[in-house]
This record gives sequence, C-alpha cells and structure tokens, in this order.
Amino acid sequence: MALELYVHIPFCVKKCGYCDFVSAPAADAVQDAYVKALLQEIRSAGQKDQVSSIFIGGGTPSIIKAEHIEAILSCIRQEFAVEEDAEVTLEANPGTLTAEKLAVYRRAGINRLSIGLQSANDEELALLGRIHTFREFQESYRLAREAGFQNINVDLMAALPYQTEESFERSLRAVTELAPAPPEHISVYSLIIEEGTTFYEKYHSQAEAREAGSEDTAPLPTEEEERTMYRRTRELLEGCGYERYEISNYARPGFVCRHNVGYWTGVPYLGFGISSSSYIGGKRFSNGRSLKEYLTAMKEARPLETIRVDEEVVEEERAMEEFMFLGLRLMRGVSEKEFKRRFGRSMEEVYGTVLETMEKRGLMEMTAPATREKREERIDGDASQKDRLWRLTEEGIDVSNYVMAEFLL
Repeated sequence: MALELYVHIPFCVKKCGYCDFVSAPAADAVQDAYVKALLQEIRSAGQKDQVSSIFIGGGTPSIIKAEHIEAILSCIRQEFAVEEDAEVTLEANPGTLTAEKLAVYRRAGINRLSIGLQSANDEELALLGRIHTFREFQESYRLAREAGFQNINVDLMAALPYQTEESFERSLRAVTELAPAPPEHISVYSLIIEEGTTFYEKYHSQAEAREAGSEDTAPLPTEEEERTMYRRTRELLEGCGYERYEISNYARPGFVCRHNVGYWTGVPYLGFGISSSSYIGGKRFSNGRSLKEYLTAMKEARPLETIRVDEEVVEEERAMEEFMFLGLRLMRGVSEKEFKRRFGRSMEEVYGTVLETMEKRGLMEMTAPATREKREERIDGDASQKDRLWRLTEEGIDVSNYVMAEFLL
C-alpha cells in the first residue's frame, strides 16, 4: 500500500481568532531556515517508498516563496517513488496568491489547490480575522483558473458568530456560481470553539450555554440552526451536481480528495515539519511543536526519533475503533468484508450489539447492493456483491459524534 505524505508549513500572515493549528507570522529568514530543515527531515526519512498523495498544509503554505514549495516537492521526488498520477495539494489563502506563484506551483507538479474562503460575507470574514475580502478571494480564484488549475477545493465554515441560515446560504450559492467555472470540490465545516484560541475566550461560555439548552446563546447559531445549515448544504450542492462523499465534503464526479479518503480508510501516512503526525507500520507519532527545537535538531542532524512525541503502537482494539469511527465519516460506510480481512474477526462478532441498536434507532443502515456498487466504483473501484456496508443515516449524521463514540471498545 502506497504512503501519503503531509508537509506542515507553520507560517501565516496573522493568526485567525478560531485557529488552533501550530502557525504564526515569521520573518523571511525564519521561513528560509525552516524550509532548509524540512528538506533535511525529508532526506533523512526517504526510503524510496511509493507515494500516492502529497498534501502541503498549514498555516498558509502560499505565503512562503514559491521556490520553497518547488524545492520541497523536488526533494520528495528524489527521496520517494511518487506515483505519476499522485494527487498533490497545496493549501492557499486569498491575498497570498499571484500569477507568478501559481505558475511555479504548476511547474512543481501541484495539481490541486485548496483555497480557504470560509465565508462570502465580508463582515463574517472580518469577525473571523481573515486577511481577505470576498472580492480578493474571487481574484485569487480567477488567477488559479487562468494558471491552468482544474482541481480546486474551496473551504467554507458554518455556525459562525452572528451567522444566519440566510447568510450561510448566500455563501454557498456564491461558491457554486464562481467564474469562470465552479470549484470541483467544496468542504463545509462547522466552527469549533477550541481552547487556547481567542474565540474560546470570547465565545466558549456561549457554546456551553448552547449545549446546555439555554435560549440566550446569541451570537452563536443554535444547534438546530447549525443542523439546518448542514441539511441545506447537502440539498443545494447535490442540486448543483456535487456528491456528498463524506460528512463535510462534496465533489464533482472524479474529484473526490484521494488524500482525505486515504486518511479515513487507514492508508499509512508520513508527516514532515513541526506538529505533523504520522501513522506507519502500526505506529503513530507526531513531531514536537517547538520551531526552535526543530530547527536545532535538523541543523545538528539528530536522528528523527529525537523530535518525535506521543509515540504509540496502535493495538488491535484501537485499530478497530478507528476503522469504524473514521470510516463512518464516509457516506459509503464501512465494509464488513474489509473489517474481517484486517482483523480476522467479523464486524458482527465485535460490534453486533451496537450495530443492532443504532439500526433500531434509525441512526445507521445497511446499504442496498445496487446503491453500494455504484458508490464504491466511483470512489475506489472495489465493488463486491458479497460485501455488506454499514453507514450513517441522515439522522445519524446529525448526531454523528454520539454514534461514533458508541464504537469505542
């Protein structure tokens, strides 16, 4: 099975109020030193493994020099056997893209862009702390199309402070009407108030009140309003030719994000850069979060093990849990046949009681063979008449966190 690679670029123009990722502004000299360290880490880890996808995320990867992105991808291709048709994604923010950068990205082999819009409402963008307006996003999007990018994802956020169902729908429609052609992929995630962010200090008490059922929770949308936004997302995007293949992700035929599907289905991955995570050979580990320690370790050519934290061997029970709660994010569901192949035990033997309970409550269902075959052929070409798949119902999606927690052993 081929590896997936993730490269973390921890730099941004400024920190957004909701962001809990390891990212911060930095001078050019710091960015240059970090990329040099990244190249050292990649060379130390490379073993000519086959690679099916590469994802460069952050932070805002598009703020560093385009030549740095080119050098990173060149180094990866020297150290790994990157498949000819590998999916290579770069995250970018409006206001940081230029025609010159985009030309270098194309030359470097990037074939998929993921642009963080979040909202088409300028007031909502300002509240989030974004550095761009909707008009500036439109300009960045136009430049990407003119540069030849034919696989673009646009990120949107739901359940923002002061956001209404109407303003959210206007953002959705604005994305589906983008010129010269709508994006091939749209991701829609709800705002999560994370501890350690400025939004946590500002809104966490209101989030707690909402969870407790208080009616006085403005300016955050209510739980029912959030669910309505998600239902409307499905209705509107499916009406525009997008397929919902994962709880928060929609794609036109042929443009499912292969990197993300690999993550949800247990494909091994290797991360580079501070705070990046890896899952390979049955082990999971992360790099530390300190930029200073990372730069020092790479400069001194220390073994990669010295920068890794949170190392664990993923035991069988944990692997079964992840198979279920990650796989259930996909609309196709989880395969009984694949579960038996991986763990030597039937899904019924391990989770029979949970499956029966979830089905009786209308939160999960077994898919019909014809529907299942059509879906699997689109996503991974592995349809089987003998297999049975379990998936969330629409009601189950509404309470997906509860359903997935039921599969913890």
